[in-house]
Amino acid sequence: MSECAQIVAVLKRSLKARGTTYRDLAATVGLSEASIKRIFAEETFSLARLEQICTALGLSIVEVARMAAQQTTAGGQQLTIEQEETLASDSRLLACFHLLLNGHEPPAIASELDLPERELRRLLVKLDAAKLIELQPKLKVRLRTSNVISWRSNGPVRRLYEQQVKTEFLQADFTGRHESISFASAELSEASAKILTRKAEMLARDFAELAALDAGLPDKDKRSMGLLLALRPWVFSMYDGLRKKG
Repeated sequence: MSECAQIVAVLKRSLKARGTTYRDLAATVGLSEASIKRIFAEETFSLARLEQICTALGLSIVEVARMAAQQTTAGGQQLTIEQEETLASDSRLLACFHLLLNGHEPPAIASELDLPERELRRLLVKLDAAKLIELQPKLKVRLRTSNVISWRSNGPVRRLYEQQVKTEFLQADFTGRHESISFASAELSEASAKILTRKAEMLARDFAELAALDAGLPDKDKRSMGLLLALRPWVFSMYDGLRKKG
C-alpha cells in the first residue's frame, strides 16, 4: 500500500469512528459531497485540503501520518519474544509501557504510578534499550510500536497475567455505563462459524484503530476500557449429567 493510500485509509477510519459521512465532511470544508468522494477515490489531496479535512476530524496532519505509518493489524502489533520477556519481568515497566501506548506523557505516568524521577528514568531507559520507545532529551518519548499490542497467545506476558485479567475482568455485573455482556450458545454450521470468526476479527481491528485514534486525546477525555471476545466449540457441562449412560 502506498503512503497516500495509507493516509486515506486512516482518514476513512477516522470518519467511520466519528460517525461522520462524506456529506457531513463536505459541508464542514465547503465542498460538494461528490467532490469529497472524488478526492478520496483519486487520493488527490493538496496539503491545504488535507489540513482542512484533518481539522474537521479533530486531528493534525502529523497525527494522521503517524497512524498511517503504524497501520494496526487485526489485533494490534506483535512484539518480539525478547521484548515480551523484558516487560513480563517488571510489572512497573509493563504498566509504564501500557500508559505510554495510550498517549500518557512521562510526567503523568510518574504521577499515576507514584514514581520518583529517577525510577521513571530507569523504566524509560529500559524501554528504550528494548527498542519499544525512543527516549529523547528532557524525558520526551516517541513510541517505536503501534498503540495497540497483540500479546502472544502463550507468551510471557499472557502466561503471567492472563488468568488474573480474566478473573478481574469478569468480576462485574456489567450494568454500568459503557458496560455490556452477552452470551449465546447454539448449533452452527461451519460456514456460520467462519462468518462469526471474521466479524470478531473485524471488531478487534475496530478496537485497535479507535485506540490508535484516541491515543492523542487529553487524559481527561478518555478512560481505560477492556474488550473480551471469545468464540469456540462448546457444550455446557450440565448436559453431561443429563446424557443417558450406556
